Amino acid sequence: MKGTRIEYSKEELAWISRSRSLPRARIRELFCARFKREDISIDNIRSLCNRRGWKSGRNGCFPKGHVPANKGKKMPFNENCARTQFKPGHVPKNAKYLGHERLSKDGYIEISVAERNPHTGYDRRYVPKHKYLWEKKNGPIPKGMCLLALDGDRRNTDPSNWTLITRATLLILNQIEGMQYQAVDARLRPVMLAIAKLRAKRFELKRWEKKQVPNGQNQSLTQG
Repeated sequence: MKGTRIEYSKEELAWISRSRSLPRARIRELFCARFKREDISIDNIRSLCNRRGWKSGRNGCFPKGHVPANKGKKMPFNENCARTQFKPGHVPKNAKYLGHERLSKDGYIEISVAERNPHTGYDRRYVPKHKYLWEKKNGPIPKGMCLLALDGDRRNTDPSNWTLITRATLLILNQIEGMQYQAVDARLRPVMLAIAKLRAKRFELKRWEKKQVPNGQNQSLTQG
């Protein structure tokens, strides 16, 4: 009856403990046959093992070296399945080819090129089109540098529209109060870029001076 305490003898408990590695249904089957008890359910066995901490040792994963039962076997021919299976050489309707372009979430045009994708191993990958065209014309982008669209239009991938700047300059350009490079008047963009470059250079010089000043001296090398 539900809620009634179930009593086990020491011999019964010892037997269940020794049989803990078996599936709970099998333990119940053997237990009832051995001790002539039909008042024990699978849930009773499971609860008892949980209370006592008697783990089966199984974690639901295939052990190392496990060989699948269907290894090397072919699926039996089924006419209904064969009718809807992809045929050799099938190309999905949404397949994209070399040169296919798409728009990234950041507003940059990306193009599919014949380069190995380091994440999937596939022989094609998408790269920013402006960066791809610029590097074909000018070579690889140096470390610590990045590209900036001179006209503020990220979709204009003409290499002549992109200039090389330091990442420090880009950081400062994005920190100029109340102004966005892409949104300001075209006549102000060169001024903004010049200011950002000047601030970045000033910051770079300050870092250099700090390294040159001996310990204990706070006076700038540029003074005097």
